[in-house]
Amino acid sequence: MQTVVGIRFKRAGKIYYFDPNGLDLSVGDFTIVETARGLEFGEVVVAPKEVSEEEIVQPLKKVLRVAEEEDCQKILENRQMENEAFDICLEKIAEHGLEMKLVDVEYTFDRSKVIFYFTADGRVDFRELVKDLAAIFRTRIELRQIGVRDEAKMIGGIGPCGRVLCCHTFLGEFEPVSIRMAKDQNLSLNPSKISGVCGRLMCCLRFESDANEIMRAEHEQEENEDIFVDDADEMDNICEQ
Repeated sequence: MQTVVGIRFKRAGKIYYFDPNGLDLSVGDFTIVETARGLEFGEVVVAPKEVSEEEIVQPLKKVLRVAEEEDCQKILENRQMENEAFDICLEKIAEHGLEMKLVDVEYTFDRSKVIFYFTADGRVDFRELVKDLAAIFRTRIELRQIGVRDEAKMIGGIGPCGRVLCCHTFLGEFEPVSIRMAKDQNLSLNPSKISGVCGRLMCCLRFESDANEIMRAEHEQEENEDIFVDDADEMDNICEQ
């Protein structure tokens, strides 16, 4: 067993385990941690706890320190720089006539890299675009193509239920969703009825399907208990005769 703390870097993002490094950490604390891509700013969402070695992806990085006021100010500055980088990248995409849709821009905490997220129908030759962006920002540039589900998660929106998208609010990771889940719930198989704003099957089909399976198992257990009681009563009647 090893003590870990769960940290999230984005709203509704994946939770990663880190070594608390002896620090007194609580849910809601902001921290500076060591990651594969350098220093990052993250929020504690799972308090320190003991987990088995099988649940840990080695090597386990450490929490370096609790974030200070200067760190929070740097994050705000990064957000402003991301907005400016987004506009600049849009202009460069138009100049090069590239068939791609810019979705989001992210600076790493230490500003050693700028990541541009985009969607496209196929492969895009963005080598010249990278050169232009590198010359402007004078740091490492990464262009990362994402799918439509990731796009919806980043941008957000309102689902058919009238609520903010699940993936944008609380779903840390996408799980497989199948048409059979809609069938088991007796839903209309009309694509417009069971698809989210991303055009894929709605994520809620998955966790509602899980809830239905639990309810079905409980119902079957109650039926088996009723049968057992009926059989017991019948045996009592036979014995009395």
